[in-house]
Amino acid sequence: MFYTRIPCPKNIDHSPEYINKATRYFPLIGWVVGAISFAVFGLSSLLFDINISVLFSLIAGVLVTGAFHEDGLADVFDGFGGGWTKAKILEIMKDSRVGAYGVIALIFLFALKYLALNNLFVKIGIKDYLLIASIFISYHSLSRLTAINIVFTSQYSREDESSKAKPIAKAHSPREIIGAYFFGLLPLIVLCLFQWQFCLVILSLFLLYFYSKRYFNKWIDGYTGDCLGAVEQMAECICLLTFVGLWKFM
Repeated sequence: MFYTRIPCPKNIDHSPEYINKATRYFPLIGWVVGAISFAVFGLSSLLFDINISVLFSLIAGVLVTGAFHEDGLADVFDGFGGGWTKAKILEIMKDSRVGAYGVIALIFLFALKYLALNNLFVKIGIKDYLLIASIFISYHSLSRLTAINIVFTSQYSREDESSKAKPIAKAHSPREIIGAYFFGLLPLIVLCLFQWQFCLVILSLFLLYFYSKRYFNKWIDGYTGDCLGAVEQMAECICLLTFVGLWKFM
């Protein structure tokens, strides 16, 4: 209910406690989104070439999540691009309108993801469906693990509940941390059964986590839900670009 647009039973209610507990399943949602994106890619490849199939897979990912994370990326680029104080940055990010910084960021985001996926699958071969499925699920789960790590190691930035534009998990227990790492890393372990070099993507994602966390702490003393969405989307790009780079040495 919180992380996707997939319909849930009507008897499931919303509460801050549920959102906090849902943290452990954030990377598991990556399995769902990755599997759906792969299914759309596979079916599209039966009718179209790889370029169109990749585009349809990206569209599927956006539809499943309702552009949840892409919206966060746009808000972050608008906020940090147009604001020079914590108050101004948070005010801009809360605005539902999208500015030039956000639009430009989204254009480059989708261009990078499209070209990286297309480049990678051309090299792998469109018929190697098992490896391609592992890549789809891995990059979606790893990107969500990267984002949720900021929740585990930083603090929420906004000073009062009324300032929030979106609900966000702000508390966690060891169960949430263990669960997130289990669901986040298991697909990568499976992917490494094909080529062990894929595990090096952890280094790229750690650098993104480290510098984004430091940047957010510097400017707004923590993170917001939009910050997590931005990190998730940037992690998807970095993950795919790293896969493309590593494939040259395999």
